[in-house]
Amino acid sequence: MKNCLECGKPLMGRVDKKFCSDMCRNSYNNRLNSDSYNFVRNMNNQLRKNRRILEDLCPEDKSKTTKSMLIGKGFDFNLITSVRPTLKGSIYHFVYDYGYLELEYDFYLIVKDKRLEK
Repeated sequence: MKNCLECGKPLMGRVDKKFCSDMCRNSYNNRLNSDSYNFVRNMNNQLRKNRRILEDLCPEDKSKTTKSMLIGKGFDFNLITSVRPTLKGSIYHFVYDYGYLELEYDFYLIVKDKRLEK
Protein backbone atom coordinates (compact mmCIF):
# COMPACT_ATOMS: atom_id res chain seq x y z
CA MET A 1 0.00 0.00 0.00
CA LYS A 2 1.25 3.50 -0.93
CA ASN A 3 1.28 6.48 1.39
CA CYS A 4 0.48 10.16 0.78
CA LEU A 5 3.64 12.02 -0.32
CA GLU A 6 2.79 14.93 2.01
CA CYS A 7 1.40 13.54 5.26
CA GLY A 8 2.24 9.81 4.99
CA LYS A 9 -1.33 8.54 5.48
CA PRO A 10 -2.25 5.32 3.61
CA LEU A 11 -3.88 5.99 0.24
CA MET A 12 -7.20 4.53 -0.83
CA GLY A 13 -8.61 4.57 -4.34
CA ARG A 14 -6.81 4.75 -7.66
CA VAL A 15 -3.56 2.87 -8.10
CA ASP A 16 -1.66 5.98 -9.29
CA LYS A 17 -2.91 8.23 -6.47
CA LYS A 18 -0.13 10.22 -4.73
CA PHE A 19 -1.99 12.36 -2.19
CA CYS A 20 -4.84 11.75 0.23
CA SER A 21 -6.44 15.18 -0.37
CA ASP A 22 -6.26 18.38 -2.41
CA MET A 23 -4.83 20.12 0.65
CA CYS A 24 -1.90 17.65 0.82
CA ARG A 25 -1.34 17.93 -2.95
CA ASN A 26 -1.29 21.75 -2.77
CA SER A 27 0.96 21.80 0.31
CA TYR A 28 3.42 19.40 -1.31
CA ASN A 29 3.61 21.37 -4.57
CA ASN A 30 3.82 24.73 -2.81
CA ARG A 31 6.71 23.50 -0.68
CA LEU A 32 8.41 21.95 -3.71
CA ASN A 33 8.22 25.18 -5.74
CA SER A 34 8.56 27.75 -2.96
CA ASP A 35 12.19 28.69 -3.67
CA SER A 36 11.64 29.44 -7.35
CA TYR A 37 8.33 31.19 -6.65
CA ASN A 38 9.95 33.34 -3.95
CA PHE A 39 12.74 34.38 -6.32
CA VAL A 40 10.31 35.37 -9.08
CA ARG A 41 7.89 37.06 -6.65
CA ASN A 42 10.70 39.10 -5.07
CA MET A 43 12.02 40.12 -8.50
CA ASN A 44 8.55 41.18 -9.68
CA ASN A 45 7.95 43.10 -6.44
CA GLN A 46 11.18 45.08 -6.90
CA LEU A 47 10.38 45.77 -10.58
CA ARG A 48 6.96 47.10 -9.57
CA LYS A 49 8.62 49.20 -6.84
CA ASN A 50 11.12 50.61 -9.38
CA ARG A 51 8.25 51.51 -11.73
CA ARG A 52 6.26 53.12 -8.90
CA ILE A 53 9.29 55.24 -7.94
CA LEU A 54 9.77 56.42 -11.53
CA GLU A 55 6.04 57.12 -11.87
CA ASP A 56 6.02 59.18 -8.65
CA LEU A 57 9.03 61.21 -9.78
CA CYS A 58 7.62 61.76 -13.29
CA PRO A 59 4.03 63.05 -13.06
CA GLU A 60 4.24 64.50 -16.60
CA ASP A 61 5.90 63.13 -19.75
CA LYS A 62 9.42 64.00 -18.56
CA SER A 63 11.21 65.03 -15.39
CA LYS A 64 14.67 65.18 -13.86
CA THR A 65 15.89 63.75 -10.60
CA THR A 66 19.11 62.81 -8.88
CA LYS A 67 20.72 59.46 -8.25
CA SER A 68 20.55 60.05 -4.50
CA MET A 69 16.77 60.67 -4.73
CA LEU A 70 16.27 57.37 -6.60
CA ILE A 71 18.46 55.43 -4.17
CA GLY A 72 16.79 57.10 -1.19
CA LYS A 73 13.41 55.84 -2.37
CA GLY A 74 14.79 52.28 -2.74
CA PHE A 75 15.34 52.18 -6.50
CA ASP A 76 17.39 49.18 -7.67
CA PHE A 77 19.44 50.08 -10.77
CA ASN A 78 20.12 46.38 -11.44
CA LEU A 79 16.49 45.58 -12.25
CA ILE A 80 15.08 46.83 -15.55
CA THR A 81 12.83 45.35 -18.21
CA SER A 82 14.50 46.71 -21.37
CA VAL A 83 17.24 48.92 -22.78
CA ARG A 84 16.79 51.30 -25.72
CA PRO A 85 19.64 53.10 -27.44
CA THR A 86 18.97 56.48 -29.04
CA LEU A 87 20.21 57.64 -32.43
CA LYS A 88 22.78 59.81 -30.63
CA GLY A 89 24.20 56.80 -28.76
CA SER A 90 22.61 57.38 -25.37
CA ILE A 91 20.96 54.46 -23.60
CA TYR A 92 17.59 54.56 -21.88
CA HIS A 93 16.93 51.91 -19.25
CA PHE A 94 13.25 51.03 -18.96
CA VAL A 95 11.14 49.57 -16.19
CA TYR A 96 8.00 48.69 -18.14
CA ASP A 97 6.72 52.03 -19.52
CA TYR A 98 9.07 54.37 -17.61
CA GLY A 99 12.63 54.96 -18.72
CA TYR A 100 15.57 56.81 -17.33
CA LEU A 101 18.67 58.25 -18.93
CA GLU A 102 21.82 59.03 -16.97
CA LEU A 103 22.88 62.65 -17.41
CA GLU A 104 25.89 64.53 -16.08
CA TYR A 105 26.56 65.15 -12.38
CA ASP A 106 24.40 62.21 -11.16
CA PHE A 107 21.21 63.62 -12.67
CA TYR A 108 18.69 61.41 -14.45
CA LEU A 109 16.05 62.19 -17.02
CA ILE A 110 12.86 60.16 -16.50
CA VAL A 111 10.43 59.65 -19.37
CA LYS A 112 7.13 57.89 -19.86
CA ASP A 113 6.79 55.84 -23.03
CA LYS A 114 3.48 56.98 -24.51
CA ARG A 115 3.64 54.25 -27.19
CA LEU A 116 2.74 51.65 -24.56
CA GLU A 117 -0.52 53.37 -23.57
CA LYS A 118 -3.75 52.13 -25.06
